[in-house]
Amino acid sequence: MSLLDVSELRSGYAGSTVLDGVDLTLDAGSILGLLGRNGVGKSTLIMTLMGLVPRTSGTVLLDGVPLPSRPHKIARSGVALVPQGRRVWAPLTVGEHLKLATRHARPGTWTVKTVLDLLPRLAERLRQPAGSLSGGEQQMLAIARALVTNPRLVLLDEPSDGLAPAIIESIMDVIRQMRTEGVAVLLVEQDLYLAFEVSDEIAVMDRGLIVHRTDTESFRQDPDTAHRLLGVA
Repeated sequence: MSLLDVSELRSGYAGSTVLDGVDLTLDAGSILGLLGRNGVGKSTLIMTLMGLVPRTSGTVLLDGVPLPSRPHKIARSGVALVPQGRRVWAPLTVGEHLKLATRHARPGTWTVKTVLDLLPRLAERLRQPAGSLSGGEQQMLAIARALVTNPRLVLLDEPSDGLAPAIIESIMDVIRQMRTEGVAVLLVEQDLYLAFEVSDEIAVMDRGLIVHRTDTESFRQDPDTAHRLLGVA
């Protein structure tokens, strides 16, 4: 049985439909890179799975159990979101972010210590307000905040956005560690290098549907499909 099983999922905004019957499965410890042109519904899928955009129809199962519709209950079920744009609270310190995130954490191997061991730059900034961190440090904090909840599934939305190559490499290492620990990752990403380097499979969205899915190496060896679906060579 898949960890995540999405069937005929529909959602949208103000009466308009964005997701138009998404079907998706994801196994524990696997990484799926979700690609697509701007505006096709990738971030809407992430926000719908997290309960931040209401479903209009369809089912979402996590380990065979229907996923709740409220974001806080979804989080307690073992789903964590790393949103596009980081969305850290500027006045709070790094340590305060992590302390808040652990208040309702599931039991597991991810603790503040293990996460800081993985992201040592954050350990040096525990008393520093998040608003004073660099963009890369804020992204690491957003990932750390998700991990200390001990998720089974992490929803990563554009983690490379605006970051330097060295920071992107660090983020890739963290994503690989998630796989090692058995965490499933749904990765929305425009940076094809990052997506190809960490993903086991690639899925492509178009007009609110997943229209193509294959293993990463097959996708890399099929430039015609990439060009047709993404507009890239």
